[in-house]
Amino acid sequence: MTAPTTAVAPSGALKRRTGLLALAAVLAGTDLAIKAWAERALPGSPVEGGPLGLELAFNSGVAFSFASDAPAWTVVAVTALITTAVAVVLWRTAAASRRLWGVALAAVLGGAAANLIDRAPDGRVTDYLHTGWWPTFNLADVFIVGGGLLLLALSWRENPPGGGTERNSSAQQ
Repeated sequence: MTAPTTAVAPSGALKRRTGLLALAAVLAGTDLAIKAWAERALPGSPVEGGPLGLELAFNSGVAFSFASDAPAWTVVAVTALITTAVAVVLWRTAAASRRLWGVALAAVLGGAAANLIDRAPDGRVTDYLHTGWWPTFNLADVFIVGGGLLLLALSWRENPPGGGTERNSSAQQ
């Protein structure tokens, strides 16, 4: 005789974590789809778009081609470690943090994961957004920088999740 199984509703924390991971996956998927399109559509035919055009480029380094001379496996390993650390922070803080904090971490994670997935096979990242005055970049970079700036702004406003002391209004008087 087998025991009856009952469906257990996921806790609020699990729902929030999986929702933020799903957001990160959607952001990563969006960038990867655009990268695939750019590799097919843009070689030799950039698209002028005013201040922001489309032009295919590849970067074997990280931000601003930093470490472009490093062995590809090193760059992949370091970015994989950083991406994993962001995923762990998101998982650990999602239940107790403000929603915007989780969204910012999901943006950073989605961008980092997209660039890592793109870099893994050949050691380079596909870039396609071109300004003419700034290095060519991709949507994953926008997610990383935007999420990072939002985290910075949120950390100025309040203590980050698990950041230590709670503010005591009576102690401030």
